[in-house]
Amino acid sequence: MTFDYIIVGAGSAGCVLANRLSADPAVSVCLLEAGPQDSSPFIHMPAGIAVILPTKHVNWAFNTVPQPGLNGRLGYQPRGKTLGGSSSINGMIYIRGHKTDFDDWHALGNEGWSYDDVLPYFRKSENYYGGECEYHGAGGELYVGRADVQQTTHDFVKAGTDAGHAFNADFNGKEQEGVGYFDVNIRDGRRWSAATAFLKPVREARKNLTVISGALAERVLLQGKQAVGIELSVKGNRQIISARKEVLLCGGVFGTPQLMMLSGIGPEAELKKHGIPVQHELPGVGENLKDHPDVVQCYKSTDRSLMGVSLRASPRLTKDLYDYSRTKKGPLASNLAEAGAFLKTDATLDRPDIQLHSVVGLIDNHNRKLHWGHGFSAHICVLRPKSVGSMGLNSPDPKDAPRIDPNILGDDHDVETMLKGFRMTREIIAQSPMAHLQLKEMYGINQDQDEQLIKLIRDRTDTIYHPVGTCKMGSDEMAVVDSKLRVHGIQGLRVVDASVMPTLIGGNTNAPTIMIAERAAEWILQDQATNA
Repeated sequence: MTFDYIIVGAGSAGCVLANRLSADPAVSVCLLEAGPQDSSPFIHMPAGIAVILPTKHVNWAFNTVPQPGLNGRLGYQPRGKTLGGSSSINGMIYIRGHKTDFDDWHALGNEGWSYDDVLPYFRKSENYYGGECEYHGAGGELYVGRADVQQTTHDFVKAGTDAGHAFNADFNGKEQEGVGYFDVNIRDGRRWSAATAFLKPVREARKNLTVISGALAERVLLQGKQAVGIELSVKGNRQIISARKEVLLCGGVFGTPQLMMLSGIGPEAELKKHGIPVQHELPGVGENLKDHPDVVQCYKSTDRSLMGVSLRASPRLTKDLYDYSRTKKGPLASNLAEAGAFLKTDATLDRPDIQLHSVVGLIDNHNRKLHWGHGFSAHICVLRPKSVGSMGLNSPDPKDAPRIDPNILGDDHDVETMLKGFRMTREIIAQSPMAHLQLKEMYGINQDQDEQLIKLIRDRTDTIYHPVGTCKMGSDEMAVVDSKLRVHGIQGLRVVDASVMPTLIGGNTNAPTIMIAERAAEWILQDQATNA
């Protein structure tokens, strides 16, 4: 089979590219996804994240190598394995990042990536519940709304303002700092993933768009320094698909560099270690891995309105399931993390350096550790960690998981920032609006000394699912793609996903990934018009 464009990975970026490129009926597009169709009911029910997150259900569920900064523990890296990619298993929170994050990209030499440059592409995708304005778009494919907020969430926001933090009505507006409610990709009680937004409306209608699920890409095919296709496996059968124009890698921060290395594109030492012939040496592939470290403080509560496991809660859960099936309303229509905060641990900082997520239930160790009873969880996340990791191969077998080393809390600066954020969170929880919940800490009880809390932080920190940077854009010797996301030294090959981010943004990474795809689609179409 031969197509004009082959897109590898039907995640947040791949679904956008498939939509935009196939809008021209004269262009043929093939979208490959290693995972199954997005038919699981747990995907579409927002609270279903509690089932997906700790399991291998539509989830690659990667583990990291032992992390010295986490006292030798393995970290956990859930990634979406279905149409929609990680947008089908994430917390559905729509955050763009701080405007200066994109100015940083531009300052690093990436022309066209300043905040003023990218804002139109955020707005292009968006169908904002509040209507069109300076910061938001209306009529786009990606619905951005608000969850039906539970009372505990209102209590948390009021506690935040009582603790002295400003209320922020829109984290994606003029200012990011403050406490408030999250915008979410939930519509009419259902997850609004990239597949739902961009792929489902056009998949059947456009005959020039071919979607193949269960298709594991094993190698980018090269003729010299030109990408010409993909070798893939579908149900164990190897196939070759050819590309007339471009191969677009959208496999994510782990999948894309893994595929490049399997294809002989990457650091020479890494490739030779696994017996892979070097087709094109590119030392930055797999380097510059950055992720948001996050510690979750869990609280027990006697309030059974909070999500939890108990005999008395069973009838309510049955009713919630029944109500949700009929009306798509109620607690199961929530992403559970309905509010949060962007705060500065030092007033002299130019932007917030920590993010809080308020969760109306007990979420411990990615929900892999269940507790009897009910409770509340508060995430504390360091937005711009100084720790930098890397990823590589465990073997030359495409079916094997990659070797992931995010180096979480490898830099003491991140620990110090987390400690300040931890104390700020305790101060919020101690405010009177939260008193009726009778919250009791489950970890760090009666501990307040720095050394005690640092040990707690190292014992309990992990990712909050925002890895980026392993194919960073730029012009330095470790850059993998240029500012238009073309792979250095290879014709007809681009990377379009979160791996191209040179630095972490201050917030959840799904919205910026969709923006990156919108930006790339325009450049690809411009190149097509120029070369026609």
